[in-house]
Amino acid sequence: MKKVLIIGAGGVGQVVTHKCAQVPEVFGSIMLASRTKSKCDAIAAQISRPIETAQVVADNGPELVALLNSYKPDLVINVALPYQDLTIMDACLETGVHYLDTANYEPKDEAKFEYKWQWAYQERFREKGLMALLGSGFDPGATNVFCAHAQKHHFDEIHQLDILDCNAGDHGQPFATNFNPEINIREVTARGRYWERGEWVETDPLSWSMHYDLPEGMGRKKFYLLYHEELESLSRNLKGLKRARFWMTFSDNYLKHLEVLGNVGMTRIDPVPYNGCEIVPIQFLKALLPDPSSLGPLTKGKTCIGCLMRGVKNGKGRTVFVYNICDHEEAYREVKSQAISFTTGVPAMIGGLLMLTGEWSGKGVFNMEQLDPDPFMDRMNRHGLPWSEIITEEK
Repeated sequence: MKKVLIIGAGGVGQVVTHKCAQVPEVFGSIMLASRTKSKCDAIAAQISRPIETAQVVADNGPELVALLNSYKPDLVINVALPYQDLTIMDACLETGVHYLDTANYEPKDEAKFEYKWQWAYQERFREKGLMALLGSGFDPGATNVFCAHAQKHHFDEIHQLDILDCNAGDHGQPFATNFNPEINIREVTARGRYWERGEWVETDPLSWSMHYDLPEGMGRKKFYLLYHEELESLSRNLKGLKRARFWMTFSDNYLKHLEVLGNVGMTRIDPVPYNGCEIVPIQFLKALLPDPSSLGPLTKGKTCIGCLMRGVKNGKGRTVFVYNICDHEEAYREVKSQAISFTTGVPAMIGGLLMLTGEWSGKGVFNMEQLDPDPFMDRMNRHGLPWSEIITEEK
């Protein structure tokens, strides 16, 4: 039995803690830590087995090192903010602890995320004999594994990849985000970007859209092209890939609110003077919007996230759609969180489980598609994220 330290007590941290607690034969001891210890205590109180809690500022290196040296975990699961990734990786290196996160690093003062900062840790983790697993959420995370599964079992080459992320849930609020508002709005308002024939192509924010008929009664949905981090690693690691894109659904109401907020400057990430001090508009907006963790009991409907892939097998064309459908209300009944947090938290637990059991192992920094997809796909079915696939052969 192993010890795990979970950093971050938001909606995803709550799911990860619940799901780790359900596998005591692997996660023998669990500590949940965040800036606000009362949030950790509230989550621990929901769980029948003992959960230790602690206060830590995740971008304070000495605090992190002290906590790691005191608790001595085998693994850190980082579900704090992406700005804090590098500080946590540094602390893991200093104390000899394996590392896992769900989202790649981005600077706080620039709306830009990419893997270069974390890939630069490759040699340091390798020299220490440690493993760092990047992006073990759903997208990135499960989507990367879906691609690896298809590459292993269904294709000789994958030529086209479209990642489809649909949240068809409704929380009844005029405007709210399903995860950290600052991260969500920075992501959505950034320029679109996709990979085609060895080059990155940029688009204006939310300027490209398409419709797609989702399975199992989800119906026809309108998707908008965004840039998403898993495209960066998948474009390197999928054999024969010629084009990779990421698409997400938004309601008209969400887009209208976002447009108005952008027009009046509330989505700015740079400081502005106000009454003799400086405030960052998007951080002030975050304080006004509903806390994503409060949406759990309000949200109804389902999510559908999957990978639509076209390629060849034995010289013949083939299309494969691998996907998961998750119900918001069922997720809340199990872990007191809506499906957005659930679909991120479960893969974080599974990635950690596979690292601790040795089913996934290595020295250095890894993206999900670089590892054997089979044990992860098996665990998705066993831990609440069952997947399906639709295979269409070309004549």
